[in-house]
This record gives sequence, C-alpha cells and structure tokens, in this order.
Amino acid sequence: MGTPGLRALLLLCWAGATWAVDQVQLPHAEVLLHAACQGKVVTCELTPLNQAGEEATSPEAAYFISTIQVSGGEFSVSMVIKTLGGTEKGAPLHPKLNLPLTPQGTVLASVVFQVMTQAPSVQSSLGASPSLLCSFSMAPDSGPFQLEWRRQHQGQGQRVYAWTEGQGQALREGARLESRELLEAGNASLTLPGLTLRDEGTYICQISTPQHQAQQIIHLSILETPKVRLNLVNEDQPPTLFCTISGYYPLDVAVTWSREEPGCDPAPASGAYFSSHRQGSVGTYSLSSSLRVEPGPKGATFRCHVSHISLTEPIILEIWVGPPEKGASIGFFIATFLFLLGLLFLGLRRKGRSRASHSVSRHPSGPQESWIPEHEVMTKAT
Repeated sequence: MGTPGLRALLLLCWAGATWAVDQVQLPHAEVLLHAACQGKVVTCELTPLNQAGEEATSPEAAYFISTIQVSGGEFSVSMVIKTLGGTEKGAPLHPKLNLPLTPQGTVLASVVFQVMTQAPSVQSSLGASPSLLCSFSMAPDSGPFQLEWRRQHQGQGQRVYAWTEGQGQALREGARLESRELLEAGNASLTLPGLTLRDEGTYICQISTPQHQAQQIIHLSILETPKVRLNLVNEDQPPTLFCTISGYYPLDVAVTWSREEPGCDPAPASGAYFSSHRQGSVGTYSLSSSLRVEPGPKGATFRCHVSHISLTEPIILEIWVGPPEKGASIGFFIATFLFLLGLLFLGLRRKGRSRASHSVSRHPSGPQESWIPEHEVMTKAT
C-alpha cells in the first residue's frame, strides 16, 4: 500500500520526479511531512543499485537505495526501491533518472525493503538499560533475513548480537531483543542492561536478505550530571571557598566564580585555583576549585558556576561571606602585639642570664680557698 508521505519524501531527493510507491509502508511519515514547519532539515540521498540477474538489464526495472534523515536525531530510514513497469512505449524519460514517466509525470516504484530508526542518537546514564530502536519491513517474497548488531568505538569494532536461521546469540552479556516481535513485527530493537562506559559508541543495526542489505547507525553516548558542593573551609582572614564538582561524564566541564556586593551587579571573580581531573573507579570524573575572597566592608555573595554537556543550564551555588568584624580585627592586632612583646621579653631575659654566667666564671664571688681543688685543701690541713 502506497504512502503519500513517501511520495513527498522522494520528491525532495529528485526535484521534478514524483514517485508512486506500493507494497511496503513507511511508518512515521508525518515526521517527514511536518519537518519543514518545525524548522528541521531533511536530508535525502538516492543511489542506483546494481542487481545481479536478468532484472538488472531490464529497461523496465531499476533498483535504488534511498537514505533519509531528519535533523535533531528524530528519524532515519534506508529503503530499497524497485521501479515498476506499466508505462507506455515511447514515454518520455526523466532527465536525471533516465526512467520512463507515466502520463501523470510520475515514476512508478515499490519499496521492497527498508530499515529505520526513530532515535539515531541515544543518551543514557550508567547502570541504565537503554533500548536502541531499529525496525524493518520487506516485501513478502524477500525470503529469510539475518540480523546483526555491531559496535564501533575509537577505531575498534565488535559484534554485539546476531540473529540467523531463527536463532539469536548475545555476544555482549545481557544484550537482548524480543524474538516474537522480531519475527511478527520486524522489531529489531536491542536492549543493553547495566550500562557501563564500555558500551558507549556507534551501533550498526544491519538487516540482510538474499537480495538486499540495509542498515541504520545509532550513536549511544553516556552522560552523568555533576554533583556540586560549595563550602567555606577557612574562616580566617582572608576566607577561602571550596567548590567540589564530582560524578560527571564526559570529561569536559567549565567552572567559573563570581561575586556580588550589596547594591552592585555580579562580576567575575579572579584568582581561583583548580585541581586536575580525577577519574573514579566507575569512570566518572571529579574536580575541585578554591578561591580566596575579600568580601569588603559590606560583605559579598560568591557563586560557583558549573556547566556541563549533561546540563540544560549551569548549576549555580552561592554563599554569603560577611565583612571582617572590627572587634575581631582589634583583638587580632592586640594578640599579635602581646605575642611579639613576649618574644622580646624572653629574648632579653635569656641574654641577661648569659651575660651573668659569663661574669661569674671570670670573678668568683666567694673566698679564694673555695676555688682550690679538694686534694689541695686536704694537703694544707696535714
């Protein structure tokens, strides 16, 4: 059964060629029809396919593969299209496709095979169980099919799941799909329970039949929102603020400081120190920043701003730092003065003792005999 949405869709691929399609429906065609009204961009590619056999040389049949995507990661479909006969001999040819046109100016065709996804881009968190959406449909005479899920990341690839001859095999622990929905509704969506950082990457859902092969690419990214704490860790003068950011992924995070005095607009605060990124056992990152502050005579509000790809808007924490107390300042100076005075007194006392000891050693204060050794005194007594 033809779909008007597909006709409009293929008109975007080749201006001036309207396609009358049959056999395989295109689900969610309304996404394509309303894309322009929603300010989204539809990209479309149409490429001839070389088919083996007699049909490939027949002037009445030609195969094309069409790939259509909607910006924003909402929809993507790959279709194998076969042109149909039925046009009159001597009919005008399309200038680009070199195919005969009907009296209505259309190219008769049928979609014999298609693979699609409603979510070409998926974002999830650690420990979650996301589903990578993939479905397909094909003409009744397409024959048996095979399914393969592969993952590509940082130049390396691996098989995740395979279905062939009615049997499924999970090559990633826990990976699963619903076999009944696969066979009855063409639902090839893959579920990945207990997500870890090793699961991040680009997934390829590939469906093959004896005649055709098509695939969809789905990007799976992991996002972890940062947790932020702001503390006053040193209340002495000058006070020190400590902003701790933890548990975020991926690595990129931006941290800035600002201050706002009463009656004034917020302004950037300079002089902050930053630690290096630290990666925890589960793969998330942490970072800390410190700022020595001078609140001024009226005090000030200080803010720590944290931006990350997982946040729709920055996290902002604030803390009020009051002005230095006058009594505390006077007490501080008095204590410092007394401390220095005590040091001076102790120094002078030690110096006086040192001089007195030196004087006694040169001029003994008792009778001269008291300085005679004991054996000499005893000799005189004899």
